[in-house]
Amino acid sequence: MLRVRWIGRVAYSEALALQNSLFEHGHEQHLLLMEHPHVFTYGPRSELNKNLKCVPSEVGADFVAVKRGGDVTYHGPGQLVGYPILSLDNRLGASAHVCGVEQLVIDALNEIGVPNAGRLQGYAGVWLDANTDRCRKISAIGVRLAHGRTMHGFAINVDPDMTYMRKHIVPCGVAEYPVTSLREEGSNVSMGDLVNVIARLAAQQWGHGISERQDVAWLHRPEDLSRFSRGEGPGEPVRMLGRLSDAGVDGGLEVTDRKPEWLRPKVQIGSEVLQIKRTLKDLQLVTVCEEAGCPNLSECWKDGTATFMVLGERCTRACGFCLIDTRKPEPPALDEPKRVATAVERMGLTHAVLTMVARDDLSDGGFAHVAQCVSAIRQSCPQTRIETLVSDAKGDLSSLQILFDERPDVFNHNIETVARLQRAVRPSAGYARSLGVLAQAKAAGLIVKSGLVLGMGETTQEVDGTLADLAGIGVDIVTIGQYLRPTSHHIPVARWIHPDEFARWKEVGEALGIGHVESSPLTRSSYHAKQAADSASVSVSIGRVSAS
Repeated sequence: MLRVRWIGRVAYSEALALQNSLFEHGHEQHLLLMEHPHVFTYGPRSELNKNLKCVPSEVGADFVAVKRGGDVTYHGPGQLVGYPILSLDNRLGASAHVCGVEQLVIDALNEIGVPNAGRLQGYAGVWLDANTDRCRKISAIGVRLAHGRTMHGFAINVDPDMTYMRKHIVPCGVAEYPVTSLREEGSNVSMGDLVNVIARLAAQQWGHGISERQDVAWLHRPEDLSRFSRGEGPGEPVRMLGRLSDAGVDGGLEVTDRKPEWLRPKVQIGSEVLQIKRTLKDLQLVTVCEEAGCPNLSECWKDGTATFMVLGERCTRACGFCLIDTRKPEPPALDEPKRVATAVERMGLTHAVLTMVARDDLSDGGFAHVAQCVSAIRQSCPQTRIETLVSDAKGDLSSLQILFDERPDVFNHNIETVARLQRAVRPSAGYARSLGVLAQAKAAGLIVKSGLVLGMGETTQEVDGTLADLAGIGVDIVTIGQYLRPTSHHIPVARWIHPDEFARWKEVGEALGIGHVESSPLTRSSYHAKQAADSASVSVSIGRVSAS
């Protein structure tokens, strides 16, 4: 089976992190399809002094080194990029794989009405009118094959800005032949139609005709997020409903609809919980346990686990399921790391979780502050295990690295929902970006955790596929719980999910190779966090022994 993902417009560095992780940790067959913002990439044998004719930053392009064959190349909007990450017989060699990728592109072009596509001897890629005086390149191909696993792939010029390939570089180091696009060749095929053709033919070639496909919802203007915004004030409409409709979700349960019995928690506030509340009040600290009205508060606090929210109570994003305040944030409190460490010590916590509001207003996304909190807890409570539940840092590796260097015992970043619903549920984030963040944490050698909130319109098959993607990049722990609508200005609940379905997803996730899946209607990101970390640590240790 081939797992096909159309993931929209994705920064090259984020896609590369995702590729690397699927290459290193995965064993299934994947095809990632996307566009990139403007970027030039170059392999280890590239002749940049000869083939790069611009300063990338001056023409609005990133510049990224990659481990693949070929010279400098360009990716950008209007170009379909495909990355097959496959397990192949190593004896076939890279040349046979390149031929297979070329044939996929040739077959796809033939099907959309471009019959003159073929190969040019001695040159990788797909060409039009090869071996004639009108020969021109329509698709670049560069792959890597190691230990029977492939990465990198192909780029088809649908309707990109050809200036980047004609004036700013010598594409793939080939100066003697021009480049062209489908639009210049008179084809009006849409990106979506070409993706459909490629996905179907790739499934025949690499998935024995069987595929499991998921798409990030298609948007005509991906930069336009206006319809995601929540209305303000009583009676205002939920403007994000338009985006939900774009993603195929209409209607839902009313806020006043009665919850089923399995969503009615029995909270017990005893003397221990009241003492912890007094400690938090004295130190002027906030826990997500209280802010979100978590149904598991008393159970977790009695068990020696609590989740502190740092960097204030105001978030720079407005996710469709979240109740956090979205007014302009205050500057980070410089003494907060010390206060958090004091609370952890007074509460006698054996497992402390630090979460954060998104702070896109800060140059590092607030990651240095979270790292300082980790360091402060380690100094005062060296035996306490620390889990960090953080934002995506806009995919910036330098910000993430600040926290990676502090080595939290568990690195947690929630993917939240399936690919199709990402832009409706959390417009400032992204499916590929979250997978890339998790992949980078895994590459840093950390125990990695993520979570899903269900009941917003996803299908069973989509959840299964998301679990497969998380397993494919080596995620160790996954939490899955039921979405509960905070107010009428938030995304409606599409349905109440029965506990038996959650139990099934635990089985599915762990069968895919995830070390621990915590899945129930009332599960939240930090529920049974200590037990999950224990379980994942054992699984990781066993995996390392097996690998050695």
